[in-house]
Amino acid sequence: MKKHIAVFVSGSGSNFQSIIDGVNNKEINAEIMLCVASKAGTLGEQRAIDNGIATTVMDKSLGLENEFGRVAEMLTRLNVDYIILAGFLTILPFSFVRKFKNKIINIHPSLIPKFSGDGFYGMRVHEAVITAGETESGCTVHFVDEGIDTGDIIDKAIVAVLPSDTPETLQQRVLKEEHRLLPKVVKMLCD
Repeated sequence: MKKHIAVFVSGSGSNFQSIIDGVNNKEINAEIMLCVASKAGTLGEQRAIDNGIATTVMDKSLGLENEFGRVAEMLTRLNVDYIILAGFLTILPFSFVRKFKNKIINIHPSLIPKFSGDGFYGMRVHEAVITAGETESGCTVHFVDEGIDTGDIIDKAIVAVLPSDTPETLQQRVLKEEHRLLPKVVKMLCD
């Protein structure tokens, strides 16, 4: 039986696309029931629309607790088994995390616990890795708990940091691994 998943996005949705491709190619035994976009007009939201996936856009003017309450009701009605944070930049309220304990996963663009937590997202992570003189970086998929990037680690992928790297070139190589790792973990959970 297919698992029901929801994917939360904030930007381009390239990780979301890797999950869509895995589902469409029948590599991931799941049905994407809902895309939750943090704001209107993102490429991630458009990817959902283009693939006939139901979409809702967060209305943060209602307050995060209220808005996540609305989304939680939708996810419950849809019998969602797993929630995938694919570049979703809004911190989830504790009440939401508790309601879906061990059902929310996130991909982070570093090797947790390094370069994770409050303030470490997007290009900031890659800038910090290079500034620190690290020789390797990568990405981590983890369960979401009530902390920021503190949940149990499911899997990691390592990427060498080259002497010639800029934050942008490192980001591109890490993103390539994210596109491989996230669908792999989603497949494992759905199997």
